[in-house]
Amino acid sequence: MKGFVFSEYSDEQNNKTPFERLFGTFMELLQYTNGDAAEALSWLTQLDREYDLSSDEYGIGDFIEDLKTQGYLSEDELDGSFKITAKTEQTIRKQSLEEIFGKLKKTKTGSHHTFKSGKGDEINPETRPYEFGDALEAIDFTGSLRNSFVNHGIEQFNMQQDDLEIFEMDFKTQTSTVLMIDISHSMILYGEDRITPAKKVAMALSELITTRYPKDTLDIVVFGNDAWQIEMKDLPYLQVGPYHTNTVAGLELAMDILRRRKNPNKQIFMITDGKPTCLKIGNKYYKNSFGIDSKILNRTLNLAGQLKRLKIPVITFMIASDMYLQRFVRTFTEVNGGKAFYSSLDGLGQYIFEDYERNKKKRLR
Repeated sequence: MKGFVFSEYSDEQNNKTPFERLFGTFMELLQYTNGDAAEALSWLTQLDREYDLSSDEYGIGDFIEDLKTQGYLSEDELDGSFKITAKTEQTIRKQSLEEIFGKLKKTKTGSHHTFKSGKGDEINPETRPYEFGDALEAIDFTGSLRNSFVNHGIEQFNMQQDDLEIFEMDFKTQTSTVLMIDISHSMILYGEDRITPAKKVAMALSELITTRYPKDTLDIVVFGNDAWQIEMKDLPYLQVGPYHTNTVAGLELAMDILRRRKNPNKQIFMITDGKPTCLKIGNKYYKNSFGIDSKILNRTLNLAGQLKRLKIPVITFMIASDMYLQRFVRTFTEVNGGKAFYSSLDGLGQYIFEDYERNKKKRLR
């Protein structure tokens, strides 16, 4: 009999403590203030005045004290300034991961791919006959018992090797990834904040790799006029500068990093919103923001070809909708043999995570 089950409505926010209700908002604000604790607390106080986030029993001052007591906030004894701690940095990464994976779980199933199957470390629903050397923990006991009863009858239990069925297993490859993030000035132009979603995805991806795929490596490169490597702990503080876009410098640094990595599978994820507009030639910068400069374009495409010869695909996530920019990305991708996604800011995390997971899985005979 089908029907409906009604239960009393429960507001999730009402089940949280006063600290927990303010904590989620504070963590979100930190991502928009580039990890500036004082600015985030100032914004939180303004929001409290407008939306009554606190109460007479528990105010923002109480919340600040709890942040310090629980190790999320440190206060300088000399000037009274606040800084977030390593515990806070990790919490931001975890929340970014939960937010993006939460969205992935809510989306409809799609983008199916077929792989070969064989020995590995992640069970999937498909089964096959047992072969010598298969892991015992991969045995499908239900299917094996069914085969035994069918082949030998139910009067007396009798199981032979031919009755055994084995779950197929996915082999997860070890992968070295460089995540390139564009920090040119255009990432905050035209009233659209593109750098915060990019940082959020980077923090989530770094948390995923360090917790779920500890044998993988993730290096993070930012590029503007120049390119340099940053650590995972630096991500909350990342901000754009008055930079042009030196894509060549970013790709050269990423290629140099991956040359030193011993994992056989290597890839570059590049998050950008525009075309390359800058080269460094000797000690001077060659810049041109008007259209696509052929000198800059040729250097970029030459590098795409070098990466292809090294079997390093570049997966580009273009967070801009201009047709001429998409044409540039299409040409770059054809030369490199990689992939390109034209993503909205909301869909950025979904694209990157689905592609990373898809590239991790190979089923081998």
